[in-house]
Amino acid sequence: MKFTKNRLKYLCIAAILFIAAQNDCYAGGFPVRPHSLLISPSVSYFYANKGWDSLRRLTPFPNGGHFSSISYQLYAEYGISRRFTFVASLPYVTNTYQRSGYKNTATGLTDLETGIRYYIGNINYTYYFMVTGTAVTPLYTNPNLGYGLSGAELKFSFAGRFGNYCTFTVENGFRQYFGSTGPFQDRYNGTFGVTIDKSFKNQLAVSLGGVYSKSDFTKFTPNPAIDKNFAFNQVSLSYGHSFSREFSIFLTAGKFINGRNTGDGESGSVALIMRPF
Repeated sequence: MKFTKNRLKYLCIAAILFIAAQNDCYAGGFPVRPHSLLISPSVSYFYANKGWDSLRRLTPFPNGGHFSSISYQLYAEYGISRRFTFVASLPYVTNTYQRSGYKNTATGLTDLETGIRYYIGNINYTYYFMVTGTAVTPLYTNPNLGYGLSGAELKFSFAGRFGNYCTFTVENGFRQYFGSTGPFQDRYNGTFGVTIDKSFKNQLAVSLGGVYSKSDFTKFTPNPAIDKNFAFNQVSLSYGHSFSREFSIFLTAGKFINGRNTGDGESGSVALIMRPF
């Protein structure tokens, strides 16, 4: 049971972080005009049946075990002024770990994230520099849905264009969860996109990112709420299609490429980008 609880905890956190990173790729990077609204609903599926231990050794889960997560997330960004926007995201997830003779399922809202993004400046309206401050508020008590801790994050972003067809976004966020053993996390991601037609309606993008999470509490424990030491890197490939300036869709497939205390996960997601005004 100890293995199951610890591994389930790592997988839940990893799945949530992977989904959050994908939404940043779709919606982050370039300015939202004053008094304009960007909304991005998405659905994601994450699956793993093997994982890395604390020594980064990859092994199958015992007794045919496997983990899956389905997440529905809503991301929004509203332009307050030319330099400030309000950002928010809220996921609703169903996490399931199952093996021979055992099944654990947790469903509910997870961490509400709200913050302010400040556009520091730009170079010739081609390259943009941003910083985002975010507050993390847990909306649950079930330890299989997350840490259950409040937190704060400071994220730096750099985005731009190469010519008419290439875009990029590079982000690095530093997050601290509050509490005596609340982890400190370094969350990083880079995305490169290429428009593949002259009508600017179709795009391919590749992303590489990951998370390094560290806490003063390093001992394994049957209590999953205080397992906070893990790391992983992931790669993903996305296809996007713009039906109009107000509506786009992104399809993404992703894969973990290495890790510590986490699953060797694979994922798929569908995200909509809508600009109602």
